[in-house]
Amino acid sequence: MTGIRVTILSGAGSTPRDAGTQMFVHAHGIQGTIGGGALEWEAMRCARQMLADGTKRSERKIALGPALGQCCGGAVSLLFEQADGMITEQGTPLWIWGAGHVGRALINTLHPLPDFQITWVDTDPARFPDMIPDGVTQLIAAEPARAMTHAPQEADHLIATYSHEIDFALCHGALLHGFASCGVIGSETKWARFTSRLRKLGHCDAQISSIRCPIGLPNLGKHPQAIAVGVASRLLNGRMHKNLADGTTREGMA
Repeated sequence: MTGIRVTILSGAGSTPRDAGTQMFVHAHGIQGTIGGGALEWEAMRCARQMLADGTKRSERKIALGPALGQCCGGAVSLLFEQADGMITEQGTPLWIWGAGHVGRALINTLHPLPDFQITWVDTDPARFPDMIPDGVTQLIAAEPARAMTHAPQEADHLIATYSHEIDFALCHGALLHGFASCGVIGSETKWARFTSRLRKLGHCDAQISSIRCPIGLPNLGKHPQAIAVGVASRLLNGRMHKNLADGTTREGMA
C-alpha cells in the first residue's frame, strides 16, 4: 500500500513525541501517531497534498505555538516520504504464553507499543482469536515447554496458560533456558507450591525468586485488563530504568 510516511527528524523544546516517531498516511486512513492534535492534522494535510500532487519527498519545520496555536512551545522537523508503510522497529522480544482472557488482554494492551516484539503461544489454533494483531507472531505448540528453548535468552516472558501444569513446566523451562524477566499469573498459594516443586528440581531460591508471581499490580485488581495495565506499567518502567542505567540489568518485571 503506497502512502506517505511522516517521521519526526528532531524536536526542540516541548514536543508531543520524540525523534524517530512515525505515522503512515494512505488513501484509506492513517497508521501510527506523531502526537495527535493540530500537529498531526497538519502533517496529514501535507501528506495528502503530496499524494494528490505525486510529490515523493519533502521536509518541513513546524513551530508548534506560532504555526499551530499549540501551547507546547516547541518545534519539530518532519520528513515526508513516499513509502509502503512504517519502518518496523525491532523491540525487546516478549513471549506471551496463553491465549485466554488474560493473554488476550495482555496482547491488546502491549501490541500497539513499539517497545516489544511479541510472540504469542498456545497449544491449539482454536484458542486464539480470529484476528491476530499486526506485528504479533502466533506460535502453536502442543508442548509449550519445548518451545521455550526457541525463545531468545534476552526475552521477557508472561505465563498465563489455562493449565497450572503447563505454567509450571514453563517456569522450569525458563529457569533452565534463561530470560531477561519472567512472570507467571497466580496466587500466593500457587506460587508456594511451584516454589517447592522447583526446589526439588534443583533450582535454588535465588533463581526461583527471579520469577515474579503474581503478575501485574495487585492494587489494580484481578480483571484481565487491569492485570494487563499493571504488567504494561512494570515492563515500561523496567525499560525506562534500564535505559537510564545505560545498559545495566532491568528491574524485575510484571
